[in-house]
Amino acid sequence: MRQIVVAVILTGVVSAQATSARPLPPKAQNPKPVTQQDPVLQYDPYRGMDYSGRIPKPAFPSDLKNPERWRYTPPARIKPGNVIDRFWVSSFISPIIFREEDIGFGGGLALTDIDFRGQNFQEFANITATYSAEGQQNFRINWSKWLNHRQLANGGIIREERGRLYVRGGYSKTLTRRFFGFGSRTPEINESSYTEELASVGAGIRLPLPDPSSNWLARIGFDAQHHGLSSGRVSSVPSTNDSMALPPAFAAAFADGDGIDQLWVTGSIGWDSRDSLAQAYKGKRLGVSVATAYQSAGEWGSILGLDGQHVFAMPPLFHHGRVGNEENPPTDVLAIGFFVQDTVGDLPFYSLPTLGGSRTLRGYIQNRFTDRSAAHISAEYRINLIERGVAFTDTIRIERIGFALFYDGGTVAADLDKLDDARYLDSYGFGLRFAFSREAVFRVDVGYGDEGSNLTIAFGNAF
Repeated sequence: MRQIVVAVILTGVVSAQATSARPLPPKAQNPKPVTQQDPVLQYDPYRGMDYSGRIPKPAFPSDLKNPERWRYTPPARIKPGNVIDRFWVSSFISPIIFREEDIGFGGGLALTDIDFRGQNFQEFANITATYSAEGQQNFRINWSKWLNHRQLANGGIIREERGRLYVRGGYSKTLTRRFFGFGSRTPEINESSYTEELASVGAGIRLPLPDPSSNWLARIGFDAQHHGLSSGRVSSVPSTNDSMALPPAFAAAFADGDGIDQLWVTGSIGWDSRDSLAQAYKGKRLGVSVATAYQSAGEWGSILGLDGQHVFAMPPLFHHGRVGNEENPPTDVLAIGFFVQDTVGDLPFYSLPTLGGSRTLRGYIQNRFTDRSAAHISAEYRINLIERGVAFTDTIRIERIGFALFYDGGTVAADLDKLDDARYLDSYGFGLRFAFSREAVFRVDVGYGDEGSNLTIAFGNAF
C-alpha cells in the first residue's frame, strides 16, 4: 500500500440526530413532547425520543407524498440560543487528525453549526482548516439551506432531504497527487507525483421537480477554479514534470495543466425513487449529467455521464429491524450502482474521468487510472451490527454500527467505443459503517486489488 490515510473527522453533521442512552428510569417510557412555545428553561435533551436511543416518528402532515424522503429531527436536538449555548447539541468544534505516508502527521479543526442562525435546522454552516508538518494544507467553508422544511406540533421539524441550496469555497495545497499516464494498462512502475494548489468557489441548487414529492430530481451548479502545479514531494517516485525519468507525455500534460482557470457549469437530471440520497434503504435511480469547463486558454471541455443505482432491502441478520413507527430504522441492504463517462473537447489531465481511491476501485490508489472515458460498477452489502448504537455523552451518540462487503469493477479508455477492448480492473473488500444519523455515515474501507491494498476513511457511502 503506497499511501495510508488515517483520519478522524467528527463534524457537526455526524451528531445531527445523536440521542442519549442514559439508563431508563423506572416506569419511564417516551419523554414528554415539547412545543414551540415552551421557554428556554424547559429545554430537555431527552424530549421526543426514547432513552434507549430509538427515535419515535410522529405523525407527519397528511398532505405529504413520499414521506419516507423527509428526515425528522426531534425537539431534543433543537436547543435554543446562540452557537455557544448550543455547543455539543447543534454546534461543534471537532478535531481533524490525519497521517499520510510521505508527508507525516497533520491536523486541524472543524467548526460546524447544523442549526446556523437558529433557523430550526433549515441551514448548515461549516469551516475546516488543516495543516501538515510538510506543508499540506486545506481550508474550506460550506453553507447549505434545505428548501422544503416544516415545523411539527410536538416541537420537532421535518425537512425533505433532496431540495437543497449550497455555497462553498476553499483553498488546498496537496503535495502528493499521483499520475500514472493514460489508459487501463499503465504499469504501476510509471507512478509519478506532483503538487497541486487549488482555489475554488461555487454554488448550486438541487430540486425535485415539479414538486417535493416528484421522482424527477435535477441539479445545477457553478464552480470557479484555479489550478497551480509544481513538483511532487513523494520521495520514492519522480515528479510528473521530470521528462528525463518519465515518458515525455507526462511533462507535456503537466505543462498544459499548470495555471489553468476553469469555470465549471454542471447539470444533471434523473428519475430517482430512492428514499434517501445519503443512505437509501430502497428504490432506484437512472440519470444523465453534463459538466462543462470553460478555460482560461479559450478551450472548453465537457464530461457526459450516465449513472444508475438500485437498492434492495434485505432480511436482517444481526438485529430485529424496525420497532414501531421509527425514524431511521436499522435496515440491511444490497446496493448496486454504475456510471459511464465520456469526454468531449479538451480538458487537463486532472479533470478527466479517473478510477481508484475512496469511491471507485477502492483497492487502488487515488487517480490510479485516467483517460477520456470510464465505466464503473459497484455492489455493496451493508449489514447492521448494533441496531441502537453506542452513547458517549448525553448528546453524542453513534446511532448505528454496521459492516459492509463490496466489489468494484471498471476500466478507462481513450474513447467510449474502446472501453470493450480495455483491460478490465476490479477490487473487493470490506468495511465498517458508523451512522450518526440517516444523512451522516462515516466509513472505513479496506480494498484489495492487483497492486495491493488501499485504506479509505471518509464520510458518506461510496455510492
